[in-house]
Amino acid sequence: MDENTQDHPPTPAARPTRAVDARSLRALAHPLRMRILEQLGDDGPATSARLSETLGESTGTISWHLRHLAEHGYIEEEEGRGTKRERWWRAVREKRVVDTTGMRADPQLRAALSVYHRHYLEQQFRRAAEALAVTPQGPWVGAGTLSDWSDVRMTADQLRALNAELLAVIERHVPGPDAPVDPAARPVLIQLQSLAAKPKDATAS
Repeated sequence: MDENTQDHPPTPAARPTRAVDARSLRALAHPLRMRILEQLGDDGPATSARLSETLGESTGTISWHLRHLAEHGYIEEEEGRGTKRERWWRAVREKRVVDTTGMRADPQLRAALSVYHRHYLEQQFRRAAEALAVTPQGPWVGAGTLSDWSDVRMTADQLRALNAELLAVIERHVPGPDAPVDPAARPVLIQLQSLAAKPKDATAS
């Protein structure tokens, strides 16, 4: 079974779901473009100059990648802000689903998937590391968890069923766009990884 990746950008509003096709995956599968998209999603709209300062790249390079992201609908210009010389860009608020089924037959797509998955996992690791670096206080002590089950045996259908049920539980607990904002609430990082692991060598001692 091929793994499917779902990216849930942080936003309280309802998000449409976008199935990332082969063409738009190639456009996204670039380390700097993924960093730009992450930056816009986390910190809000920015200009190429601001992104250049934050990411340590030239404004020309940033602008070139911004155009690619906009062409494929990952970002959009924020209307009513900025000028023709200084355009403000924001991430499109959507849930992106990358279904890898059938993509691995194409060598170019395999390469794009490899880049996307590598930087996606690096991004998620960094988010988790940053969250762990914050010492919890008050009611948040013991509220989070790090869990691992590394030697579970399942069939492909069982893994699909598990993933579907876990995602449904998470969606059920995520407040909807019309839910009142609790003043005690704070941003919460939720990550789910349940993948078919590399088979162990049956001949190994």
